Amino acid sequence: MSQPAPSDRAPLAAAMRPINSLVERFIPSALVFAIALTFIVAIAALVLTPTGPVEVIIAWGDGLSGLLSFITQMALILLLGTILANTRPVRRLLVALARIPKTPMQAYLFVALVAAVASLITWGLGLVVAGLLALEVARSGRERGLRLHFPMLVAAGFSGFVVWHMGYSGSGPLTAATPGSFIADQLGRTIPITETTFSTWNLIAIVATVLAVLGALWLVAPRGGGQIVELTAEQAAEPAAPAEDITTPADRLDASRIPTLAIGLLLTAYLILHFATGGSLTLDIVNWSFLALILLIVRSPLELIGLTKNAASNVGEILLQFPLYAGILGIMTDSGLIGVLSDAIVAVATPQTFGLLALLSAGLVNFFVPSGGGQFAVQAPILLDAASRLGVDPAIAIMAVAYGDQWTNMIQPFWALPLLAIAGLKMRDILGYTTITLLASGLVFAATLLIVSVT
Repeated sequence: MSQPAPSDRAPLAAAMRPINSLVERFIPSALVFAIALTFIVAIAALVLTPTGPVEVIIAWGDGLSGLLSFITQMALILLLGTILANTRPVRRLLVALARIPKTPMQAYLFVALVAAVASLITWGLGLVVAGLLALEVARSGRERGLRLHFPMLVAAGFSGFVVWHMGYSGSGPLTAATPGSFIADQLGRTIPITETTFSTWNLIAIVATVLAVLGALWLVAPRGGGQIVELTAEQAAEPAAPAEDITTPADRLDASRIPTLAIGLLLTAYLILHFATGGSLTLDIVNWSFLALILLIVRSPLELIGLTKNAASNVGEILLQFPLYAGILGIMTDSGLIGVLSDAIVAVATPQTFGLLALLSAGLVNFFVPSGGGQFAVQAPILLDAASRLGVDPAIAIMAVAYGDQWTNMIQPFWALPLLAIAGLKMRDILGYTTITLLASGLVFAATLLIVSVT
């Protein structure tokens, strides 16, 4: 897809070009960051604690397998969200939604809003929906003669992702609410989702953040429009249905709706009974709810297998990187580095400023640990220890990590890659606009944590 003429760009996008080039040239892959962070933490443990090299290596090696359940839960969230976004009913819904905007400005804001809602449901769904909806709106707009600035359209979709950690699939709050998680072990109890994700102050912050982001996008959206030209063959093509060569009874069973519908209804019954008997929302329950929905709407096991194969490529990096984060956590726990870093935070923070400082630190750490679940595994134990010593509600520490993680995603390329791959763009094409989203959302996150900390 061709790019709009430079005259169509917002002034901020032009001003951001040097930073865009710097980011793309010098920021390595998330895997390299995870490797580098491993050595940084190991050196810090050697320098700041009495732990010796042998103990550090053993702590790291023992820790590699310390988060296997958590790793599986994170991988499933991304896998199931991607599968759900590509099911036929969801794709048909996106096509229908794409025809709603009547003007370019409506298109930008509408894509951001839908992406935000999808991200609040599950972050995997939000990322894929943002890219697919941007394409569908572009196709629909071209047919109706709308002059749309395609990078702005994609940037608006990615901007909706800035609220994902406040929603239903937020890694941090769900981990804290899951019995047996490393956070529950540290605190000696779980923190119910009603104190974090579904707290009144977080729900208000969600609304305020979405409104602030929409306002910011309205301010920077190019008024001159752009031009959507012909899509590439790959972008124009609809997802291919799995080939169904039905020649045997086994083939007919694979192509039947009955197996997936039956197990989907069984899983739905379990979820109803779980909540009816007082069960709480956990990472596992979130995953099973998405799986139940997928099983109910796919047409056959064959379709589900095809969707799973297409979605599986997005999960590889999580499976590779998360053991490294688990090893980092092992070093910090066994060496006492958590306490040392917690001391540093306690020394400069007060109960009133803790939330803001935690937000800023989480935003910085997100550059090096771009996975929300991985960052939570590394940083949450430190901040929870500091919060306990300062007498701060642990829910504030948990949501500060969540806010910081989603906040700097707007200028961190890692999670933009799936969306950019769908759209056929590069990070430099959207970074000028998502930086404005960073600023607008950051003001809301900071204000929320300051207000909650003093009330």
